[in-house]
Amino acid sequence: MEKKNGPMRKSKELTGNEKSQVTTDEEEKNVAEALPPRDATSDESSDEEDDDLILEGVIVRNPEVESSDDEEPVAKKSKTESQETVAKKHSTRTREPDNMIQVEFTFNDMHDKFFHGIKTLLHSSSTMYAVDSSALSDLVIANVSVGTVISTDDDEANVFGFASVLNVSTHGSHACIQRLKKACLDGCPAEHQAEMETVLSGATKRPAGFLLQGRMINLPLEVVEVLHQQLVLDMDWAVKNAEGGEEVRKSLDFGAFVRLAPVTPSSGGNVDYKYFDDEVFATNAEFVYTVDAPKQMGSDEKQLCQVIVMTKTGHRAAMKDLNKLVSGT
Repeated sequence: MEKKNGPMRKSKELTGNEKSQVTTDEEEKNVAEALPPRDATSDESSDEEDDDLILEGVIVRNPEVESSDDEEPVAKKSKTESQETVAKKHSTRTREPDNMIQVEFTFNDMHDKFFHGIKTLLHSSSTMYAVDSSALSDLVIANVSVGTVISTDDDEANVFGFASVLNVSTHGSHACIQRLKKACLDGCPAEHQAEMETVLSGATKRPAGFLLQGRMINLPLEVVEVLHQQLVLDMDWAVKNAEGGEEVRKSLDFGAFVRLAPVTPSSGGNVDYKYFDDEVFATNAEFVYTVDAPKQMGSDEKQLCQVIVMTKTGHRAAMKDLNKLVSGT
């Protein structure tokens, strides 16, 4: 699929607690290396991508950085006219002892260079996304107005995490979105079938969107929180400033969110969430239910996703709960 170029915002920056140091063994990589260039291989071609992606080594707080508990996320600025003119925060990675470097995460707008990293995170997050990881990555990257990528200040295309919301109607003609809709509806309990059909039909007063995210499994909690905060800022910015006219801005004024969260079976008929923040979303949802995900190639192990349906009010409440969880208040 050909990418759509779009105007870009100033990169979002981390301050305070979100700056981290990574300690690694001498034989291991200090940070995730840039992934190979995009190619035409199948989404199902790499078994290695099915493993959880982690930051190697031990993540420790940088003692020289002040706390940012009371600071607000960086506010959105007007978008510039070209992807190539995106302002980036200049920082350096300096070695401490032989096996330690300082890594400063940055929050960036969607860009073609992040394609392979986003695809890899989608592929590894759940088999629900693996088969369509390329197509979904294309849509996420094209959705410049509402989407954030966690990277670093260098010339690499490292992707440590991302978040985006895709309108279920605007992108409804794409096979990858149709498959997500089908998975939601096929496994939906009878008592929620009518509601789910309405949400996914686009017939709601305000549009619904699929909330997509992926990240390194052990990314610092504060970084995860800021990722979601930046996504909220993206949406608030888009409804007033997105290019394309009033209809485009209305399509980004989400009133409902559908998240297919990867989970594993637990005792007592419960589930364990792969990402802790998905559990926060679930506690603020209108309703949740579990559906089967495609089996992993070469394995008979059961794969599951939990469908989480939130209103905008529920999503904003989840943001507050996430802040309390991370800050310990």
